Amino acid sequence: MKRLGAFLVAMLLAGCGDVSIKPEAHLPKPLLVPIPAAVGLIIPPQTRRYVEQETRFGLDWKVDLGPGEVRLMRDTFADLFRQVDEFKSVESAKAGKDLKALFETRLDQYSFVTSRETDGRYNAVTIKYRIDLYTPMGEKVDSYSLTGYGNSLAVGMSGGKPLTQATIGAMRDAAAKFLVQFPEQPAGKQLARNEAVAAETRTISAEAALIEAVPIDESPD
Repeated sequence: MKRLGAFLVAMLLAGCGDVSIKPEAHLPKPLLVPIPAAVGLIIPPQTRRYVEQETRFGLDWKVDLGPGEVRLMRDTFADLFRQVDEFKSVESAKAGKDLKALFETRLDQYSFVTSRETDGRYNAVTIKYRIDLYTPMGEKVDSYSLTGYGNSLAVGMSGGKPLTQATIGAMRDAAAKFLVQFPEQPAGKQLARNEAVAAETRTISAEAALIEAVPIDESPD
C-alpha cells in the first residue's frame, strides 16, 4: 500500500511539471506521380529555429518545432517534385541550374489548446504556414496560406505526449493538403508541363491564395 501511495504521488508530481516537446512528423509515402520539374526550396532561419514558449496555469510550455518542420518540408517537396535543391536564401537560389521555380516555406503561427482548457478531454493544435512562390530569377509570383489541424485525447496527467501527437497531426494535415491541392493550382499545372513559372503568369490570387480544407473534428470522438 505504501509503495502504491508513493507511486501515485510520483505520477502526480511528474504530470504537473513543465512541458517541453520536440515533435517530428513522418509522412507515409503518398500515392502520387511526382511533378516532372526541378525546383529550389528555401527554408528561412526563422522557421529552422522556430520555438513556441508560453506559460499557462503556472507551467512552462516549450514546443521546439524547427528541426521537425525542416524535415517535414524536405520530405513534402521531395515527394511532390522530381528534383529539389535546397538553398539558404532566394538570392542564392537564383544561381541554381535548370530550376523551374523557387519555393520559400515559412511557419507563421503555432497555437494550441491544452486538456485543462477542454475539461480534460483532448489537446488541439493549429499551425499556419505561408509558402511563397518565385520564378527561377527570384521574382515573386504567388503566395499560398496553409493551415494544419491536429488533436489528441488527453492521456493520464501529462500534457507532453498528447500535445506531441496533436502537433504531429497538424504538421501531417498541412503537408497532405499541399501535396493534394498544389498540383491543381495554376502554377502546379504549369510545373506539371515542366515549364518555368514566370512573373507575367502571376495570378489574381497572389498574396492571398488559400490551400485549405475543412478542419478536422476537434472532439474526442
